[in-house]
Amino acid sequence: MNRIPVVIDTNVVFKALRLKHSSIRGVLNQGTYHFYAPKFLLIEIFRHKEKLLKNNTQLDDEFYEYLNLLFQRITFVNEDIVSIGNYMEAYRLCKDIDEKDVPFVALAIQLNCVLWTYDQPIREGLTQRGFNHFFEL
Repeated sequence: MNRIPVVIDTNVVFKALRLKHSSIRGVLNQGTYHFYAPKFLLIEIFRHKEKLLKNNTQLDDEFYEYLNLLFQRITFVNEDIVSIGNYMEAYRLCKDIDEKDVPFVALAIQLNCVLWTYDQPIREGLTQRGFNHFFEL
């Protein structure tokens, strides 16, 4: 079965980790999609781990179990597979909006797939600059 490729942004993963009963978890558990993320996402998760644990709707053990499941569902990609041209295009699209999103946008361009993000400023800014490849629930 061919799964639909989707690059998943940090804010989607954070929502899935915080909210035990969410439509996001349902989509992540479906098997219809192949989720990708730059390895930078791992840094973001561990950088904000304490805040995520404090603000979640589940026990710590449940949090870590779901985090483990997420790690199995997401293919983490080395940023060096992204061509310089695609990385520069992503930088052009993201600069002056949020440069932390460059690796995610660059990976979506490289894989020719949609980006799943709930970051409204980045969505609006990218759309204004001609990038409109977003995953919609």
